[in-house]
Amino acid sequence: MTQINSEPQQVTDWKHDGVRVVPGNQLDTNTAQTPGMNRAAAINLARVGAQKLWAGTVTIHPNAKTGAHHHGALESVIYIVKGKARMRWGDQLQFTAEASAGDFIYVPPYVPHQEINASTDEALECVLVRSDNEAVVVNLDIPPVEVPENVYWVDPTHQHPHTHDHGGEQKDLS
Repeated sequence: MTQINSEPQQVTDWKHDGVRVVPGNQLDTNTAQTPGMNRAAAINLARVGAQKLWAGTVTIHPNAKTGAHHHGALESVIYIVKGKARMRWGDQLQFTAEASAGDFIYVPPYVPHQEINASTDEALECVLVRSDNEAVVVNLDIPPVEVPENVYWVDPTHQHPHTHDHGGEQKDLS
């Protein structure tokens, strides 16, 4: 099979403009910081020339949390490496869900949210990826509801945790 390339031929120096490895002990901590959190950039425009994403780490101290905020048009993915995260979101932070090591969290554009370390004695360690390397944080002054509603990931392969199978019949115990 012959492949036809309609793009103009360019000479690319793949040695210097190709794959980049950023050692974990050489992340850039010269990023926006939040009290109770430590962020470090691994992949961004300045470090590797990334045009459309930002990736790095964040450690949230025990019992720490952010204020309510959103990231504008950016999408965010958070991978939990160690610990337990609690996310609150909504116009009054009225929804909540928790994630543990090995779980991913997706935050769509403009969603008001708050990240919380659900542990009082263990740091929460995460990998964070955003869909642009522009640092967009819009802090919000919203009154949170006192008792948020738990939201569970429920689909044909993930049952609601308060639903039990009784001989083919499911009962919602919540």
